[in-house]
Amino acid sequence: MSPSQKPIPGAPSAEPPQVQEQTVPHSPLPPKPDQHGPELVSPTGTPTGEPEGSRSQSGAYLTTAQGTRISDTDHSLKAGTRGPTLLQDHHLREKITHFDHERIPERVVHARGAGAHGVFRSYGSAANITRAGFLAADVETPVFVRFSNVVGSRGSADTVRDTRGFATKFYTDEGTFDLVGNNIPVFFIQDGIKFPDVVHAAKPHPDREIPQAQSAHDTFWDFVSLHTEAQAHTLWFMADRGIPRSYRMMEGFGVHTFRLINAEGTTSLVKFHWKPRLGVHSLVWEEAQIINGMDPDYHRRDLADAIESGAFPEWELGLQVFPDSEDEMFEGIDLLDPTKFIPEELAPVQAVGLMTLNANPVNYFAETEQVAFHPGHLVPGIDVTNDPLLQARLFSYLDTQISRLGGPNFAQLPINRPQAPINDMFRDGMYQQADHAGVAPYRPNSLDGGCPFHAGVADAAFIDIPQEVAAGINVRQAPATFDDHYSQATLLYRSLTAVEQRHTIDAYTFELGKCYETAIRERQLKSLANIDAGLCAGVAAGLGLPAPEPEQQPGNPQPSPAVSQIGRKWPTDGRVIGILTDDGTDTDKVITARDAIAAAGMVPLIIAPAAGTLGNTEEPVQRTYLTARSTEFDAILLATSASAEPAAGAVPVEPATAGIPRGPVDPRILLMVTEAFRHAKAIGGWGSAAAILAAAGIDGAAEGLVLGESDDVVTAVGELLTEHRVWNRFRVSEE
Repeated sequence: MSPSQKPIPGAPSAEPPQVQEQTVPHSPLPPKPDQHGPELVSPTGTPTGEPEGSRSQSGAYLTTAQGTRISDTDHSLKAGTRGPTLLQDHHLREKITHFDHERIPERVVHARGAGAHGVFRSYGSAANITRAGFLAADVETPVFVRFSNVVGSRGSADTVRDTRGFATKFYTDEGTFDLVGNNIPVFFIQDGIKFPDVVHAAKPHPDREIPQAQSAHDTFWDFVSLHTEAQAHTLWFMADRGIPRSYRMMEGFGVHTFRLINAEGTTSLVKFHWKPRLGVHSLVWEEAQIINGMDPDYHRRDLADAIESGAFPEWELGLQVFPDSEDEMFEGIDLLDPTKFIPEELAPVQAVGLMTLNANPVNYFAETEQVAFHPGHLVPGIDVTNDPLLQARLFSYLDTQISRLGGPNFAQLPINRPQAPINDMFRDGMYQQADHAGVAPYRPNSLDGGCPFHAGVADAAFIDIPQEVAAGINVRQAPATFDDHYSQATLLYRSLTAVEQRHTIDAYTFELGKCYETAIRERQLKSLANIDAGLCAGVAAGLGLPAPEPEQQPGNPQPSPAVSQIGRKWPTDGRVIGILTDDGTDTDKVITARDAIAAAGMVPLIIAPAAGTLGNTEEPVQRTYLTARSTEFDAILLATSASAEPAAGAVPVEPATAGIPRGPVDPRILLMVTEAFRHAKAIGGWGSAAAILAAAGIDGAAEGLVLGESDDVVTAVGELLTEHRVWNRFRVSEE
């Protein structure tokens, strides 16, 4: 075989896959020719004589760890199709337990995160639907929040395209309540028994351990194209929410439906929402890629810097409230299906309190890394439902913490300690830090005076809300209402603006373009055809493949404007504005502009050719041409002067129009300006700003360019930032 005939490196497996799912059993595929395992020796180094591959998996059928063949690994064993998951499901327990212990000590998922301390203040507006004390009027509760990526390891970058975790620990005086959610309201799978599968598919390929922190590879798209229930979630993070601008500008969702009970014993079903005060905003894809190389800690740095500068991030906690009906449905949507969301136009989000993050951790490991969340950390007035994903999480999270933190006493680590009296009768175990008194850790007892005692409802006890379990047989099945895998994906896509739809098409095209196997691309295009013809056609064109006909015609849902991130105005607290200067800059104007930016609650950073101070002043320079990149800033102000001496590598600028002075422009300035313009950011300036724009090939009449007096420029740029980006610039460039 000649070099030109050799296969391109990168095939994920020894044989190419077929478009259709394989149904004829066969033995595991062998390793690829370039793969070789370690020498087969005993623990003491003696050759065993075993043949190559003898320690790999064997047999054509799925089995338990004990070799028992399994007929179904997609559904938990439940008491009827809509009943609770049964503890006797030995396969679920074995599968989840093994998965929970696959990594030590790093989290299997959500390994890379950032945390902050804060306070939650309740409005009292939820007091009529729950007796949870921290939701009573004017109650303040300390919180710790951890934001995270899902797929990447602790050493991966922040701004990858991924789902983000949004986990909040409420240290209430009735015990700890953990709201463990994501920045996307739906999840990949409907049943927790599939969680190991979707994570295995999203993680790097096991042979090469690449790609890191990315879904743009064969195993991920192989899984989601075969498990079409994942299509809705996948579309959410193929849209712009997959690359948030900041944790401060990220929405949060509890994902599942929970059950609340009030003081009178009346129950309601609810979904939890976190609404950021700054609005929901995202990066553009090229910007995110640049940041991954320039500043892989971008999100955690942004969060810490905002808190340190006093621009405390805030979110309102909101509830969508539904009747606790027998069928647990709302407007035809199954409330127990975690792949579905309820449009806010059908069920408005009711604000019940405000969370403010106001302090950074002292020690990342002790706090952000050791914090342990669990959906089963509940307080009186809040209970779970029979959502089969939530039911599995109730087991999985606790099991994970025991493995990751060395034993059952993880709640005694300072960051996890409840801020309520603890008398649990638990004793001993690894890393026990308490010094328990008494001789009778059991009840009833007489030797310790009968303590601890049972609490009643009047004593703020947690009471499992009584729910009738429908008669049924033990089955591994999902209810028929779980069968709809496409309608909400269609709703989501058609709720996006044209700009957001274009970004979504580009994201799918990039991700699928990174897949080695054409069969996987073709299979995913079939799902896109069932979602929206325009989406499918756009992605197919980018992949150079024909757009398939839908297997089921997309519906015509009513769009949900709340889904789109574009079209509203938001506060600009903490927005970062870079002020580009040179050796001839009018320093008085720069200082005036800087002070005006700071007074407006934004963050000004002075950028100069070299570090030190600005001109002949004592004002410090925060960034240099070498250390700055446009991606750090939400907007750029050009405060340069054409009379400056040429910097090394500078190129002469020809005047674009009469009256623009001739002068040098450092190529690093041109790079910064062209990137900012391409990413639809506001650009303002005075002095030689017009000459720089002309040198960069930017039309001075383009949207979002503000030239004039420094005071007017700062005001106008601040107004542009209320919409995050100059979206019309995208519309013009993408027509």
